[in-house]
Amino acid sequence: MNQLRFSGSGGQGVITAAIIFAEAAIVEGKNAVQSQSYGPEARGGASKAEVIIAEDTIYHPKVLQPDYVLAMTQKAADKYSGDLAANGLLILDTDLVPNVPAYSHIVRIPITKLAVEKIGKALYANIVALGAIVHLTQLVRLDTVRQCVADRVPASTIEQNMQALQTGWDAVKAES
Repeated sequence: MNQLRFSGSGGQGVITAAIIFAEAAIVEGKNAVQSQSYGPEARGGASKAEVIIAEDTIYHPKVLQPDYVLAMTQKAADKYSGDLAANGLLILDTDLVPNVPAYSHIVRIPITKLAVEKIGKALYANIVALGAIVHLTQLVRLDTVRQCVADRVPASTIEQNMQALQTGWDAVKAES
């Protein structure tokens, strides 16, 4: 079983990214549950979405100790990374998380900066992050995620989202 937490601030799209990740797992025949929570502020408040993926039955649909945590803001890193598994991986947006928590396995990627520079809008940062997570976790195939992204986003933005997904995937190679 693998437990993932996508976190950031409301409006960054972490919930959408988590939903797409869970959908990809289901398309590939795995069991997956996805949950989300966010503050009453909606935009700007802390938000998180969690995904559990397993080959077997998932008896408890709540993430207890995530194997992977994505933090797209400092507030999210501070609030949602404390229970990361000892051998877990913390994935940070380089520019939005300047105070890096003390963990042994950290990957820093300029997620929002890449979205702006490569696709033209910070709006695509969640899909850049999704591409990075797909690459880092190897839990679902990139092609499956591509299809799930195409099925979920507005038709007029599919090309930009595909570019964002690939940008995130490639950013992991650049950081390795």
